[in-house]
Amino acid sequence: MRHDTLLLRGLAWLCLSLVLASPASGAQLQVTDASTGEPLADAVVEVLHPGTPSAAGDAGEVMQRDAAFVPRVSVVAVDSRVSFPNRDTTRHHVFSFSPAKVFDLELYLQETPPPVTFDQAGVVVLGCNIHDHMRAFIVVSNAPRIARTGADGRVALPGLPAGRHALRIWHPRLEDTHQQWWEGQISRGETRTVALDLEASLPVRAEPSALQERFRQALQDREGS
Repeated sequence: MRHDTLLLRGLAWLCLSLVLASPASGAQLQVTDASTGEPLADAVVEVLHPGTPSAAGDAGEVMQRDAAFVPRVSVVAVDSRVSFPNRDTTRHHVFSFSPAKVFDLELYLQETPPPVTFDQAGVVVLGCNIHDHMRAFIVVSNAPRIARTGADGRVALPGLPAGRHALRIWHPRLEDTHQQWWEGQISRGETRTVALDLEASLPVRAEPSALQERFRQALQDREGS
């Protein structure tokens, strides 16, 4: 009898787990490139429905390594603090002129500046005054549901409330000002694919100019003295 009771309890928990993991309790979304059909990584998904704004997001750090920002796309909640450590052997000058956050971290090497607080929703474009090819993005969100696609272009949206909800999707290549969002709707239990028409091209890593080389050499000479 005890064995039968334990077996029944186990089956009940299994059924409950399957129900909670099923699409009916949430939604499944894949983001692709409309021209190629390939999945798009680093697409940011917001679902707008009644509820408390999300406090979850990516870790509050964007490092500089191998003359690139890592990660290239971050998602944080409003009022998040993000630090910008330099893991290169050359100095960087991190800045943003984006409406959601204007800031300027002048030339530094290993002395990481204090974290920057991102207190307004929007897309923040990062650049480096020394390396023109360096580009990264911080999406600051106050949506109750935010996610970022992986290499397969997919995100799971578990536990959505019943009904149809506003859906917004952003990707760095939607357009050149990086402020445009695709807008639509999604319902609990829905599985869908959204194909984005991409217009902007990613920055190409160019060879440093003669002025940049002279500047770097001067820094190295000063640090070596």
